[in-house]
Amino acid sequence: MAQPIVFYDIPSNERIKHSPWSPNTWKIRYALNYKGLKYKTEWVEYPDIAGVVQKLGGKPTEKTPDGRDHYTLPVIYDPNTKKVVEDSAAIAKYLDETYPDTPKLFPAGTDAFQAAFLDFAWPVLGFPVFMLVILDTANSLLPRSHDYFRSTREQKFGKKLEELATEEEWAKVEAGLAKLKGYLDANGKGNDLLLMGAQGGITYSDIQIASFFVWAKIIWGEGSEKWKRLISLHDGKWAQFYAQFTKFEQVDV
Repeated sequence: MAQPIVFYDIPSNERIKHSPWSPNTWKIRYALNYKGLKYKTEWVEYPDIAGVVQKLGGKPTEKTPDGRDHYTLPVIYDPNTKKVVEDSAAIAKYLDETYPDTPKLFPAGTDAFQAAFLDFAWPVLGFPVFMLVILDTANSLLPRSHDYFRSTREQKFGKKLEELATEEEWAKVEAGLAKLKGYLDANGKGNDLLLMGAQGGITYSDIQIASFFVWAKIIWGEGSEKWKRLISLHDGKWAQFYAQFTKFEQVDV
C-alpha cells in the first residue's frame, strides 16, 4: 500500500484561519487532490525553508541577485520512491510520471505549449495579483515569516509594502485576464473554461491560473470587496472558471 507523500507548505496565522495560501504550493495541493493521491502536509516557516530542504537533500530552485542558492517551496518527499522533488512544474511532471493511473496534468505533446504559457502567466497576471495582495499576505503570516517576507520584499522593491497595491496594478490584472479570456474563448462555446477545452481536462496551466484566484480569495476573504471585484470581472467568466477547482481545495490537516 502506497505511503502518503510528504508535502511541504508555508503556514499562516489566524487572520486567514491558518489556511494554506501560497499560489506556488497551491499548485501542488490542487495537483495532489485532483489526482486523488494521499499526502500529509509539513508546515515550514520562511526562515526555515533552506535548512529543511537541504536536510531532505533537495536542491535550490533559484539564485539570488548576488549569486547565492535560494531554496523555495513547494517541495515533496515521496517515501514510495525515496525521492525529493522541488519546483511546482517539476513536481507536477513527477506525479504524472510516477502515478500514471491518475489524471495527467501534462498530457502528451503539451510540454512546449505549457512551458510557453507558464512564461506568459506570471508577468501578465500573477505578478500584478501579487502586487495587490502582497501587504495582506504579509499580515497573514506567523511572526517570523512575516518579518522575513516583509524585509525581503521591501528590499527587492525599494518600497514599503503599503505602497505597492495601486489602481495601476488593478488595470494590469484586468488587462491580463482580458487577454487570457481571449485565449479561452478561441476554443469555442462549451470549451472556453479550460485551456485544452472540456475534452482536454484540467492541465497544469489551468491550475496555475486557479492558484492566483485561490491566493486572492484566501488572503482577502471571500466576502471582501476586493475579491468580489476580481472574481466578477468579464461578466462572471472567472467565477465560472474558478468554480471548477474549488472541489480540489481539501486540506489534510
